[in-house]
Amino acid sequence: MMRFLVYTFVFVFTLSLSSCARRVVVTQPASITIVKKLPRQYKVVRVKGKRYYFFNGKHYRKTRNGYVVVKV
Repeated sequence: MMRFLVYTFVFVFTLSLSSCARRVVVTQPASITIVKKLPRQYKVVRVKGKRYYFFNGKHYRKTRNGYVVVKV
């Protein structure tokens, strides 16, 4: 009986050392620029089927809070 408990303990301990989980690190962008309203001179462009708004050398994506500057 004691031998069974020792083997069980060793088995559970070795399983706890080998994990299938990998470490995932999520980082937030340094700064987010949100524009409430774009100027009238913006242009609508499509990149890989997605709609972006282009003005003053920057691409914007529409969100609930306004327009966010993105890198395309």
